[in-house]
Amino acid sequence: MDENKMGWREYARYAEMSAEELARDCEVQVFRATGPGGQGVNTTDSAVRMKHIPSGIVVMARESRSQFQNRSSCLRKLRAELERRGRPPRRRVKT
Repeated sequence: MDENKMGWREYARYAEMSAEELARDCEVQVFRATGPGGQGVNTTDSAVRMKHIPSGIVVMARESRSQFQNRSSCLRKLRAELERRGRPPRRRVKT
């Protein structure tokens, strides 16, 4: 499916999937976060970037020092974006 050809129904279908099913459809990259935080940031690969392959949505989390918590944060962000895109468009009332 191409990102431009997906309708709100497909996004809604993906938003209803469980976290494990969403994670299976994602490509995960782990890297070092930059910015303040000292050695905890500079020495651990705790930042996570997830790309949902079917929709092309990319989310990133680097809030926590824990890679596990950042992965779950990415899944929450991905689900929120899928739910946002999965809302049906409002009907236009002609005036």
